Amino acid sequence: MSNILIIKHGSLGDIAQASGAIQDISENHKEDEIHLLTTKPYFDLFKKNPHISNVILDKRLSRLNLIYLYSLMKNIKKYNFFKVYDLQNSSRTTFYKKILFPKATKEKWSSTETTLPEGTNKKDFDKDSVLSRFDYQLKSSGVNTIHTLSPNFSWSTCDISQIKNYYQLDKYIILFPFCSTHLTSKKWPYYNELISMINKKSGIKFKLVIAPGPDEIEEASNIDALCILDNGKALDISQLAALIKDSSFVVANDTGPAHMTAHLGSKGIALFGSHTTPFKVSIERENFKAIQTPELSKLSAEKVFERLSEFIY
Repeated sequence: MSNILIIKHGSLGDIAQASGAIQDISENHKEDEIHLLTTKPYFDLFKKNPHISNVILDKRLSRLNLIYLYSLMKNIKKYNFFKVYDLQNSSRTTFYKKILFPKATKEKWSSTETTLPEGTNKKDFDKDSVLSRFDYQLKSSGVNTIHTLSPNFSWSTCDISQIKNYYQLDKYIILFPFCSTHLTSKKWPYYNELISMINKKSGIKFKLVIAPGPDEIEEASNIDALCILDNGKALDISQLAALIKDSSFVVANDTGPAHMTAHLGSKGIALFGSHTTPFKVSIERENFKAIQTPELSKLSAEKVFERLSEFIY
């Protein structure tokens, strides 16, 4: 039995996307122990993943913090990893490789860098979709990929019956009108207009709900929908995943909850401006689609309602 390391720091959407790749790595190493290096926001979440044996915390402190870097490298080295799958493919994880296995090829360290197609530079390779890049990386590293292109994030859910009973949730539509303060280009401004249209059309058929993050609770008061919290606090990732999984439909900006919805198999649409494309971030699935427009401010509530109606009416 050998120890295998997967590295995935990521954002919430990245974590959902990597679920299939993690499953494929695990199933190709059935006799081995699968360890995963991640950051604090996802440490407890990954402990629920049935394809992972152990989760290692990376605090991602400055690379100039030599005491922390030494401690982290010492912790990683003690497992004597037979192989490393770098699913983060960042400058930071490339830095880790230079410390741990500076001369390693794809047989020891699987990453974009070590599996890059001949004659292709990383900048060109990164133009392909996220899941296609994972698929190529793993296949080039000898992994039989069955789930990589179809991630299943359902492992992340938990029982939220108490929350659903408290808010009397049966049929409901979730809206995610929020985004990071430094990514306002992703924010569609007409959620209240959409809510009004849905209410007029469906009456009491659907409840309209929002589930803000910890930094979005105050902003949530500006949205004309039922705010779902757990004893006054934002839902954790597993609770949010379960809320999305049980929903009738989701409308979201291009943020983490949109990617969660896509890979939970739930119905919904994501709204994209010009910041990226649905193809590049691999978000469209059988039940989850995207609307792309050059300027989100020019995407009308009527247009979004029309697409939503195709799914639920």
